[in-house]
Amino acid sequence: MTQNTLELHRRCESINNVPPIVQLQGLDQSAEQQNSRDPPDGGYGWVCVATCFSINCFTWGIVASYGVYLEHYLSQNIFPEADPMDFAFVGGLNFSMAMLVAPLVTILARKRGTQFAMAIGVVLSAVGFIFASFAHNIWQLYISQGILLGFGVGFTYIPSIAILSQWFQEKRSLANGISAAGSGIGGLVFSLATEAMINNISIAWSFRITAIVACIANIIATLLIRNRNETIRPPQRGFDTALLRRYDVLLLLSWSFVSMLGYITLLFSLPDFAHTIGLSSGQAASISSILNAGTATIGPISVEIAGLAELPSLLSLSWISLILPTTFSEVVALRLRRPGSDREYLYAQIFAGLAYVVASGCMFELRRIKHKQ
Repeated sequence: MTQNTLELHRRCESINNVPPIVQLQGLDQSAEQQNSRDPPDGGYGWVCVATCFSINCFTWGIVASYGVYLEHYLSQNIFPEADPMDFAFVGGLNFSMAMLVAPLVTILARKRGTQFAMAIGVVLSAVGFIFASFAHNIWQLYISQGILLGFGVGFTYIPSIAILSQWFQEKRSLANGISAAGSGIGGLVFSLATEAMINNISIAWSFRITAIVACIANIIATLLIRNRNETIRPPQRGFDTALLRRYDVLLLLSWSFVSMLGYITLLFSLPDFAHTIGLSSGQAASISSILNAGTATIGPISVEIAGLAELPSLLSLSWISLILPTTFSEVVALRLRRPGSDREYLYAQIFAGLAYVVASGCMFELRRIKHKQ
């Protein structure tokens, strides 16, 4: 035998001579490691459900109430130099700025921790609301209610969205459903509350009161939320372009892009549409709140498509795909509006309806291929 062959033979013998008890201990340790990575389906996870519900309520729920502000901006001459397109862009920035910072927030949360990123978001949101309460020019509203608030929502919400999938497996749908309900309930409550504050106090104080309430709630949620990154060790990449080569991922991104065209149009235009057909401001706010009650999020769908390890990457891609529709949907809707006509929002209604038809086609195709798998 050659020297290399003898060395290989000795190594094989050393492996075969390992006592069975040692081999069993190794298998037990491997099984324990795997069990520790499995979601516990309860325990502290329910606290995280409550925190994620609160975060959805006091981020997207508040953003969803922008339609109430928009109705007042359009019906009152608060910013004389502004036109309807300016107010449409301000509302769009609430969403698009949150989407834009998603990859950065994902990387920051990986390096500095979930709480650190969320704390930045809490501060940015509060500052945005406070600055908006002192705005006298439209450019100030762009910076405060548009950009700063959008960044604040992104930094607060993005780190939390993958948390529940780390804590739940069999009860994941229930946990995500409870969490997602926060945005709907928050939109319902804040639509009604914002309308009441504007009518009984002022727009400025509605901003300030919202800032105080949201800041306190999001601070509590930030302190209580916990991830399981040390156990699961997900890659948490800002982008994983390999996902873009998958047909199911492209269908999901197409669905989110097109459906958002219709959703933003409804969310922001509905209060003013209600006003044009003769309803009062209070009734318009009530209609907007009912729409918000049915709000859902993309997170529960994404984890079923990409799996737990690749969830942050897919979510980052999803947020980037939403920048354009969230920024320009309401701009398009107001361009399609025909002021002074019997049905001002007819073309905007057709636009929103077609968007949902196309989005439904993408979702049906996604469902078809997932059933085949």
